[in-house]
Amino acid sequence: MTQTPSPTEHVDVLVVGAGISGIGVGRYLRTEHPKKSFAILEARGASGGTWDLFRYPGIRSDSDLHTFGYEFKPWRDRESIAAAPRILGYLREAATESGLDPHIRYHHRVVSAAWSTEDARWLVEVERTDTGERLQLTAGWVFAASGYYRYDEGHTPHFEGRERFRGQIVHPQQWPEDLDHSGKRVVVIGSGATGVTLVPAMAATAAHVTMLQRTPSYILPVPTEDAIANLMKRVLGEQRAYPLIRRKNIAQQRAIWRFCQKFPRAARKLIRAVNVKQLPEGFPVDEHFNPPYDPWDQRLCVVPDGDLFRSIRNGQASVVTDRITTFTETGLLLESGQELEADIVVTATGLTLQLFGGIELTVDGRPVSAPDTVVYRGMMLSGVPNFALAIGYTNSSWTLKVGLLCEYFCRLLAHMEVHGYDTAWAVADPEMPRRPLLDFGAGYVQRSLDQLVKQGQEAPWLMSMNFHDDRKLLRGGDVADEHLHFSSPATRRAAYDQQAQVAG
Repeated sequence: MTQTPSPTEHVDVLVVGAGISGIGVGRYLRTEHPKKSFAILEARGASGGTWDLFRYPGIRSDSDLHTFGYEFKPWRDRESIAAAPRILGYLREAATESGLDPHIRYHHRVVSAAWSTEDARWLVEVERTDTGERLQLTAGWVFAASGYYRYDEGHTPHFEGRERFRGQIVHPQQWPEDLDHSGKRVVVIGSGATGVTLVPAMAATAAHVTMLQRTPSYILPVPTEDAIANLMKRVLGEQRAYPLIRRKNIAQQRAIWRFCQKFPRAARKLIRAVNVKQLPEGFPVDEHFNPPYDPWDQRLCVVPDGDLFRSIRNGQASVVTDRITTFTETGLLLESGQELEADIVVTATGLTLQLFGGIELTVDGRPVSAPDTVVYRGMMLSGVPNFALAIGYTNSSWTLKVGLLCEYFCRLLAHMEVHGYDTAWAVADPEMPRRPLLDFGAGYVQRSLDQLVKQGQEAPWLMSMNFHDDRKLLRGGDVADEHLHFSSPATRRAAYDQQAQVAG
């Protein structure tokens, strides 16, 4: 007896990733398009993305949770700068409240997606990360909500002599659960957001922690609790206060960024003055906390309640600005000749960027080369039909951008449904000037720019980092413009018939 093969499952929208972006996409789909089918595929065994992956000591947000959280779900904790477990609880609560739990499929890694214009759908190949099984499904749309870095591998530069080191070398992205740093000498390489989080967290129980940096970072203390926000919640109640708090904090973030961009020298002096007050008298501020670049050329690092500075004042931590010559058996030899002894070295040296979660994309059999595409409205790629991605802000809270992208995506789906379209794709002028996707000086970004999608010089081809501009374009502007093309089964049939007549 011949067995009939089971039909391939089809969903209207396939969401890749169950982190903060994927949960947001799922919620908007449930609310705005309740009749559309969708699935959220997560390669790992748990939701939460970044906030479940990273397990290093002290991991927390560096944006306030009133703006880093979702617009549709108030952040209720007193602490505005929150630790990872609280953020993770908030995300999972949002998923459950939005009815997303049945839609999330764990241990499902998307390997490839092949678009067929004739069928107007994606054929998606998926690997079960728990069993190795391969399976396929089809989707009308693929929404890559997988962030922009590799989850399985962080960035660690080559260090001469590291094999000689008798201690332990750890990258924050692969933090061992059983690592005990109590009473140990620790060197943290790097002074970015991860480094300034690790140092005070480890210093509480380590013998001593040294933050070793090649170049200083701008570091600002911020209060863990937002006193004004908490007052507004007490007076107005959480539901009424939340949108006002968000508006206040969005304006505050934007004002700080604009001040730094417009008056970099004044901003530098102001940050330095704050640092001097936080550090011990006579501390060499200009050596360790005065970067050669202007504020916000790279992201400003925040330290809740000045915990990093407190660790330095208490003698639990120190800062060294130098370059590594080689690892030794007992630590690190620096170019200056100084040797740092260490039992544990933490390489807080950044991320490895990766778009689309590493999915291999093809359109009608042709591989998609990301650097040859241009981003449209910060969400689609030129020449790639029915494919969306979510990349948040680098100069503000990530989720502010993602929320607007989700709103626009739902508006676009509604527009297509009303007009009978099943395919949408952006078309860029081949002569249009292009530039790197992110105007950001961070090392992990600069290392990967040549592998990323490009952006244009003006909307809608910009990867905008301005919430107010994006709100006008994505929430208030027209859904379609001359750059966005559509087709339907009827228009394709007409085109085929016309081609056949010409050929005949």
